[in-house]
Formats: sequence, structure tokens, C-alpha cells
Amino acid sequence: MTRILESRARAARAAALLGLLAGCASELPRAAPALVDLEQPLERMAEPDDEAERRALDPGGFTGLYAGDARETLSAMLDEPEGLEVTRVVENSPAAAAGLAEGDILLKARIGAEAEWIELVWASQWRELELAGREGDSILVVYDRAGALFGASIEVEARLQPAARAEIERFREEERVGAVLRTATEVEARAANLAPGGGAVVVGLSRTSPWRAAGVRFGDLIVEVGGETVADPRMVLDAVRRAPQGEPLTLLVLREGEPIEIEASASRRAREWKRFELPFLLSFERDRELSECSLLLGLVRWRRTPVAWDLRLLWVADVRRGDADRLRRLEH
Repeated sequence: MTRILESRARAARAAALLGLLAGCASELPRAAPALVDLEQPLERMAEPDDEAERRALDPGGFTGLYAGDARETLSAMLDEPEGLEVTRVVENSPAAAAGLAEGDILLKARIGAEAEWIELVWASQWRELELAGREGDSILVVYDRAGALFGASIEVEARLQPAARAEIERFREEERVGAVLRTATEVEARAANLAPGGGAVVVGLSRTSPWRAAGVRFGDLIVEVGGETVADPRMVLDAVRRAPQGEPLTLLVLREGEPIEIEASASRRAREWKRFELPFLLSFERDRELSECSLLLGLVRWRRTPVAWDLRLLWVADVRRGDADRLRRLEH
């Protein structure tokens, strides 16, 4: 009998240890949940209908070269700039004549031999050079091809048709400020003296966003962040991620054409207990809609939702209360 009791005791200890290990090895979330209070007004979701205005703008010069960000992921934006990747070269264009090819990495450029070199990081910088160039101008470029550096001179031609309309992109920031930004249209950007692709329009804000508390509003066009011109909405996201908690970040926004400077801080995600467990003694778990607590292998269990609660004792007594399908009658 003693051996049987000892064997059962060892089995109970092993079961407790396995339960504890199983609890420790439970799957953890890989990404933070979406912010439930992130507001995106419907009128801000649609792209502005300004194509007629865009086609009336000065089209600038033509090179036949299309470039995009060479960094593949947003997290890579924290690394040092790597230039712009040539995504397309139009056949028989000035860029093709200069020897540029798809896959080349543009590192820097300038118009003419006397201008300052521009370190190329964002696609809007290349578009700014094209807009500034006139027929007969030369855009000098330094580029990387398979690890070797080359130089080229692209002779600008007159652009006969406006460039293709750029696709609008949206970027969500849900860790520090709770905002949704979209790229400005070419009309919006150039009205703010930015190149196509520059600027960031605020189209979503969390109700608890520190930006909202600081005075940022839906529709604001962010043209500067931390004193730097916004050449791409990802510059704003990058600055937000780098900003120390509690220290203000200076934003220059245009609101109905008027410049407004705003000092806005960045916050962090709130933390909460999701689960706590002592094997055989106590278990607590909570998600957005349900909280549940169990004591002594379920001898006592308490559950609660936003509209009801339930208490069970010894698997026998069960008390439940919740909202009814009618409102209370008011006594006058």
C-alpha cells in the first residue's frame, strides 16, 4: 500500500510539473492587436478627385527612368540609406541612352556640374530633379551595379505628356501615436512646394492618440517632421519610432493651406494581464470581451463580459446575471 501511495504521489508531482511546463510553453502573440479606437472617417478614405488639376501642372522634364525605394521592408528604414532602385527604363529614352538599366541603385544625382549632389533616398527626390530639369539639361548620376560604382549623364528631354498618376499608399502606425497616413496626391504635394510623393496626409487617428491631444486633425498635411522636409510618409513613421517617449516631436502641418507648428509626443502601448496560472490552485485569463477566474480546480469559477456575469460554486450552485432585452421603465 505504501508503494502505491508513493507511486501516486510521484505521478501527481509529475503531472503538476508537466502542467506548469505546458503553461510556460503556451503560444505568445507575435503582433500587437489592432487599436480598437482608431478612427478613419469615410470622407478621408477616398482619394481626392484632382486629376484635371494634376494634368494642368507643369510636367517638367523627361528622362525615361523610374525609381523606387531600394529597402524592401519598413523596418529596414532604420538602416542607413541605400539609394534608389531603378525599377524601369523606357526603351530609347535618355536614361537608356546613358546606359542605365533596371536593378541599378542610384546613389546621388545633381543637375549640371555646378549644383550640389543630392543623396538619393526617396523616389520623390528623383521626381523633383525631373520637374526641375528642362530640355537640354544634364542630370549627373552616380549608381551602383553589382557592387561597382559608375557615373552617367542623362540628357533631359521635354516631357510631352504628364507622368502617370502615382498610386496612393496608406501607412498605419499603432505603436506610438495611433495614426493612419497616406501619400499626398501630386496636386496636394506641389501646392505645398513638395515633389510628387512628398508629404503625409493624416486620415486616421486613435481617440487616445497623443497627436490628437496635441492638436493634429484629420486632413492635416505633414510637410516637416523634426525640422526635415517630408519626402515620403515613411519619414514620419521613422521619426515617430525614433522619438524618445514623452519628448515632443515638432510637426509642421498645412491645414487648409495655412502652416501650423505642433509639438506632439509619442506614447507606447498600454500593458495588461492576459493570463495568470498556478496549476491546480488559480487560473486567470482575460481577453477583450471575457474575463474568467477559476480557483481550486474549478470549485469556484467567475466569468464576466461587458453585458453579463456568472458565478459557479462547487459545480452545484450557479448564479448568472446579465442585460435584458428591454430598457428599464423610468418612474416619473
